[in-house]
Amino acid sequence: MDRWVVLGMMVVLAAGPVMGQKLSGVENYSANRPGVVMVRTEFTANVYVNRMKMDNRAFNSLLDSIQRLDTSGAIASEQKLDIVLKEMNGNPARYFKSTFDYIKQEEEITSTGTGFFITGDGYVATNCHLIERENAFIRRQFILSAFRQITEANILALEGAWATSFNEQQRNLLYNTYASVYSRLFSMELYDLKKNIYIVFRSDRDGRGAVSEKKLASIVITGQPMPGKDIAILKIDGDTNRPTLRIASGVLPRVGEQLYVYGYPGPVTNNDFVSAESALEPTLTTGIVSAIKNSVGGWPVIQMDANINHGSSGGPVCNERGEVVGLTTFGSIENTGGLAAGLNFAIPVTILYEYLDTAGITPAMSTASKLFMEGLLYFRNEHYRSALRKFEEVQGLDAAYPSLDSYVHETKSLIGTGHNRGTGPVERLLFVFLLLCMAAAGILLVRWFLFRKPGTDRRRG
Repeated sequence: MDRWVVLGMMVVLAAGPVMGQKLSGVENYSANRPGVVMVRTEFTANVYVNRMKMDNRAFNSLLDSIQRLDTSGAIASEQKLDIVLKEMNGNPARYFKSTFDYIKQEEEITSTGTGFFITGDGYVATNCHLIERENAFIRRQFILSAFRQITEANILALEGAWATSFNEQQRNLLYNTYASVYSRLFSMELYDLKKNIYIVFRSDRDGRGAVSEKKLASIVITGQPMPGKDIAILKIDGDTNRPTLRIASGVLPRVGEQLYVYGYPGPVTNNDFVSAESALEPTLTTGIVSAIKNSVGGWPVIQMDANINHGSSGGPVCNERGEVVGLTTFGSIENTGGLAAGLNFAIPVTILYEYLDTAGITPAMSTASKLFMEGLLYFRNEHYRSALRKFEEVQGLDAAYPSLDSYVHETKSLIGTGHNRGTGPVERLLFVFLLLCMAAAGILLVRWFLFRKPGTDRRRG
């Protein structure tokens, strides 16, 4: 075998960890968690509604009729209040009147989902249904939000005027009354609707642990919500070394392959017992590829049994090598109207590539993410000195790289307690170089002795 081929093979073997190895669940999460982001769409608008007033004549007439019924004073105050509320609920048009005055209610509606960085300079892949909502849906949400706030204010005003405190049943009855009033007697109008899309992600700053960063995003290209190709590419400005995820080739995963799914499920993100500080820790669920189906549009979708929920849409679905093979997009609906557990679907990256090609975007891992992955693989093999060098290189590129500080501290601690195993790539390359130099010197020396001409010894006696 040619000595240069041998040399090349030795150098490759000494060069360090090979990307694309199978990762454990812990390694998969450590590698990909930094690049998973929350997609937050904020709609703002002004809702105008007629100010209502109570018809005092009708209301006083109602009180008088109750008083006439209670000639003996046997009806308790609580019962009288129930009679008043039930009568108002049964005939709201009699007791409530509109005015020519309008209330302007400033409203904001927020919808959240999941996405992930596909390039170090801030391109994000997600679902388009997170950012594109039908106008009718938005109008309903705004009017519902305004109704809740105005109704709550009206109920509080009644409690103050009547010097009472409504119980839960009475409050629900009043809500129904006001719902009937606003739906039949009053108009609500929506003005000045605006939409902003933000990418919210975690950074580790100055040893303070995780902090939240929120950056305005622009839309690069979108598909259509299901049954369309539910893909959107967004862009934020800033650093060129964002943590990224690696996109798999365009080959569909096989049925039975292990999957790792990242997202921000609403029941967790909005849980009253979970701290706001941990909201940016993505949830990891696992499962397998259950089937490859075709959408009604004729293109493939990945069926999986990993649990997802509202808020996880747009999140990366990764294989055992940590590569993104799809985007979580939709689930199956039970007869009860809820999501069916373990019957969920992802859009494969083959569809994502269509939009990337159209937009002229080439997905690529950032230098920081490559170095971090190499550090993780050295860490796995207990080559802690080599791992530390990689982690410190990442620090030089992005000191706020999520979870980097914890790995640096743990690696230093392990080195300090003598847990390093073997040599890293620098030591191995140096060792190979020295061996090659020694071999070359030996070959030259042997050649000199074997092929030197007689009489060339110039030593004098």
